[in-house]
Amino acid sequence: MSWFQLDPESVAARVRASGQPAEIPCLGTSLQRGIFGFTLLSVAGFAPWAVMGRWFYRHIGEAGLYAVCALVFIGLSGPLMHRLIIGPGSLSRFYKLFGITFAANSVLWIAGWMALRGHPGSVAGLFAGTAAMGWMLARAFDAKGATLKVIAALFVLNSLGYFVGGWIEAAVAEIKQFSLFGNVLGKSAQMMLAKSLWGVCYGLGFGAGLGFAFHACQAGTRAALKELPAKQGTVVSS
Repeated sequence: MSWFQLDPESVAARVRASGQPAEIPCLGTSLQRGIFGFTLLSVAGFAPWAVMGRWFYRHIGEAGLYAVCALVFIGLSGPLMHRLIIGPGSLSRFYKLFGITFAANSVLWIAGWMALRGHPGSVAGLFAGTAAMGWMLARAFDAKGATLKVIAALFVLNSLGYFVGGWIEAAVAEIKQFSLFGNVLGKSAQMMLAKSLWGVCYGLGFGAGLGFAFHACQAGTRAALKELPAKQGTVVSS
């Protein structure tokens, strides 16, 4: 059973009812949308930590800060990434699906990180979070056969972006002679830049994983749309 009527038959029915062309994105297009959209989203999602991290730590604690970041990710996700879902009504359905799956990913990552800390905590949290997210995405689109490759892609690409970003963040933060916007804001700007660069790397990696995941989960939908009679709505490939 699919979630939010994202199975191939439901999507094809919406396309027939709309009478409008339905775009069928190729893998490259899905990857581009995932990378571009989630990178912008990631920079925004990292902003509470990069800009006001100390304030959040003092007032709501570490878990509270991560929860605020997750809410930013979910709140801005729809306009930036809803076109990863094929067919009419993608915005509301993306919000529902991404809200649930990213919340599960975030909760499990926070749990893994706070339980083990360091690289073991990061790896445990990344695996648990992406496994849950991949499992949920595959079932949402009624694409159970894609579960393992979706989880693998999300875990590998998310981990790549996360750890490369962490390395870059540490390297930029340790630069001794750093000046940006003058000496007064130099150190503060350095730390904000370092954390934002981590957000960029995280966005590139996880965005690629999401682009692949949504494309793989909608293989049945693409096949169903290609079989639609021309009189019921022209299908446009990209």
